[in-house]
Amino acid sequence: MSNNTPENPPANHPSGAPWRNFYGRFKGKGLRPSQEGYLEEDLAALSPGAVSWEENPERHALDLPAVFGDRDIWLEIGFGGGEHMVHQAEQNPDVGFIGCEPYINGVAMLLGKIRKAQTDNIRIHAGDARDMFDVLPDASLSRAFLLYPDPWPKKRHHRRRFVTQEHLVPLAAKLKQGAIFRVATDIEDYVRQTLEEVPRAGFEWLAESAEDWRTPWQDWISTRYEQKAHREGRTPHYLTFRKL
Repeated sequence: MSNNTPENPPANHPSGAPWRNFYGRFKGKGLRPSQEGYLEEDLAALSPGAVSWEENPERHALDLPAVFGDRDIWLEIGFGGGEHMVHQAEQNPDVGFIGCEPYINGVAMLLGKIRKAQTDNIRIHAGDARDMFDVLPDASLSRAFLLYPDPWPKKRHHRRRFVTQEHLVPLAAKLKQGAIFRVATDIEDYVRQTLEEVPRAGFEWLAESAEDWRTPWQDWISTRYEQKAHREGRTPHYLTFRKL
């Protein structure tokens, strides 16, 4: 008899992939016809390469110079509706951006924004960031963003948060020495866990005063998640770390 449960899954998926529980949503309300069109017409062309286990069972590393040339590369983990990513891509045309987002409605929203902005420096993985970590070359990223991640507020669910060693250790391996990791959240307990776990994975927190985490970054654009936090009376925190 198998002892496998949702909290104690088998070691590997039948495809050979490590069995990684995923607790978020893949799809919400129905997509508009225009969004269906974005997904059908644009998504494949904006792939950074073979990321999924079905496409790349040998887990060969992505050829990032073939995609971005000699640009610095920045990664956004869970880009939501994509407003921050498009803003950064417009402000930094000499940087290559990779975004990971399993929620297909958010992917469709980003594709619509890319069409409108006509940016050419964004690539998208519509899936789990952990699969991206498998195939990114080590020390290939100059910056990473984790902006208003799912808070998983119940204590028994805290291990589902991104800021655990399961996620942070492989992220750290993909960041260059001195690379910047930004985290924005309005959940105080998420701040606590972030400040405990991120340094353990090889980062230093760069705040020197309270204003450093209270004040948005100079190149920040407020997202819909942040606007919701303000409406509901929660305080955003802006945490900046450097890879040691």
